[in-house]
Amino acid sequence: MKYMLLIHQGTALDDWETLSDDEKHSIYAAYKEIRETPGVVPGLQLDRPGTATTVRVRSGKRKLTDGPFAETKEAIGGYLLFETDSQDAAIELAAKIPAARFGGAVEVRPIVEG
Repeated sequence: MKYMLLIHQGTALDDWETLSDDEKHSIYAAYKEIRETPGVVPGLQLDRPGTATTVRVRSGKRKLTDGPFAETKEAIGGYLLFETDSQDAAIELAAKIPAARFGGAVEVRPIVEG
């Protein structure tokens, strides 16, 4: 089964420069380990939520909103795909993603293949 891991960055890493060198190296090492995990297809980091435009169509008319609809702390900062036989393995991998321990969260969602 394939899982999408949606990384909700949170606000803890907004000011990268305030992190110690040890914290930065820990984050780099964690992402390197995740990328090298069998079954992982790395995704991409997304730009900050303030750069987004949310598009809705209501009564045939486009409605644009600057930024994401969710609160900034809930905005998705990136994603990756993980193919594994167990949801527990996907959850274990999600717990290794630095955002999960730096004020964000990681949503683990199965992919529906049709």
